[in-house]
Amino acid sequence: MNLGPMEIGLIVLAILLLFGYKKLPDASRSLGRSLRIFKGEMKGMKEDDVRTRDAATTTPVRGEIVAPAETSASGDLTAQLHEEARVAEARAAELRARADQSRTFDGPR
Repeated sequence: MNLGPMEIGLIVLAILLLFGYKKLPDASRSLGRSLRIFKGEMKGMKEDDVRTRDAATTTPVRGEIVAPAETSASGDLTAQLHEEARVAEARAAELRARADQSRTFDGPR
């Protein structure tokens, strides 16, 4: 489906009639902010996915590299689960701190 100049002109005219020329700059700024936030969130999700994949081998926590827990035939499953829980809690604390920091930059809501 190709949009010609006539169709684009009609769309622009309809938008002007619906919103008015005074509200268009505010609406476009709001749309731009929303897209910027969405893009940032998508980038953050991609980074989290990469970190999650990397966490299977090593998990960096504040510059510290934690080796994966060794498993043996009679392995201590409880100790392994405690270690994984500790790493997950550290990661959650790091994410909470990052979220709090970003909220202070955005200002109170």
